[in-house]
Amino acid sequence: MEYPESYELVFPTPGGGEDIVAVHRTEQAGAGGYPIYADETGIVRAEISADGEVRMVASGGQQAPAVPRAVRIPQA
Repeated sequence: MEYPESYELVFPTPGGGEDIVAVHRTEQAGAGGYPIYADETGIVRAEISADGEVRMVASGGQQAPAVPRAVRIPQA
């Protein structure tokens, strides 16, 4: 199966806004067998299924990330 190269992860904020983080596919796969996507820093990591379901992957201790929605970034 072909997975998109990039997604935007859209996190809701307490004030009703959104924080958006761009992530790109890595060579790694998560526990569900789907690709791991990461931001430039490698801190924000998520396993994203073919249906766009997101499972955040902790990259360090004490992380408790919210569950965002994934939006595909169209290929240029």
